[in-house]
Amino acid sequence: MREAVTAKLSSWQKSGWHGRDRYDGLIAGRSAVIVVPPGGNDNRWAWRPEFFDAFPNADVGIVERGMYLAFIAMNDHYGSPKGLMLGEHLYRFMTETLSLSATPAVIGLSRGGLTAYNWAVQYPERVSCIYVDAPVCDFKSWPGGKGKGPGSFADWQKLMAVYGFKNEAEAIAYRGNPVDNAETIARAKIPVLHVAGDADETVPIDENTHEMVRRLREAGGNVEVIVKPGVKHHPHGLDDPKPIVDFVLKNSR
Repeated sequence: MREAVTAKLSSWQKSGWHGRDRYDGLIAGRSAVIVVPPGGNDNRWAWRPEFFDAFPNADVGIVERGMYLAFIAMNDHYGSPKGLMLGEHLYRFMTETLSLSATPAVIGLSRGGLTAYNWAVQYPERVSCIYVDAPVCDFKSWPGGKGKGPGSFADWQKLMAVYGFKNEAEAIAYRGNPVDNAETIARAKIPVLHVAGDADETVPIDENTHEMVRRLREAGGNVEVIVKPGVKHHPHGLDDPKPIVDFVLKNSR
C-alpha cells in the first residue's frame, strides 16, 4: 500500500515532517499536504481541515501508528458549502487516486470544528470518527460574538460572504450549524471526541462543546469529552496525546 501511494505522489514535492515523509502538491488548484506513515498496508487516513502542523502531537501519534494524514488549504471557508466542495476534491483524491479508506477520521481544531461536523452531516457514510478540539460548533458564538465571547468582526464578515448571507439577520437565522444537526451525527453512530478548556475566552465552552455534547447525548450519540480545567483556547490538544490517538485508532476504519 505505501509503495503504491508514494508512486502516485512522485510528482509532488517530498520533504520531512516530524521524522516522516511529507508530500506537498495541488488538488483542484489548492495547496495540499499528505503525510505517509511508516511501512504496513494500513489504508486508513485522517483529514485535518484547518491549521496543519499546529499543536501536532496527536497527528504525529496517529501517523506513527500507521495512518495517513491529509490537508487541503481552505482558509476562510468556515464549514461553508464552498469549503465542503474543497473537501470533496481531497476526498476523491485520497479514495480514488490513492485508493485509501472511504471513511477517514476528521480532526477539527477551533474553526475546523465547523468543517468537521458539517462534512459529517452532509456525508455521514464517509466518516469513521470525529475528534474536535476547542471547536466552533455554532458560528453565532464565534466569529459572530453573539454570546459570551468577543467574536471576530473580520471573520464574521468573511463568513457571511462565503456562505452568501445577505445580512447579519440571515446569518443568525441560519439553522445549519453543527449544534443544529447533532441528531444527524448521533443517528449515524459516528464516535466523537471533544477536547476543550473550560476557560476558553475565544470559543466559549458552554456555547460550543457543552451545547454540542448535550445535544449529541440527548439524541443517543456516542461522544466522549475531555475538559481541561483552567485552560483557555490555546494550547490545543493534550500534553500526552495518547487518549486522542487511541480514540482515533480505535474508531477508524
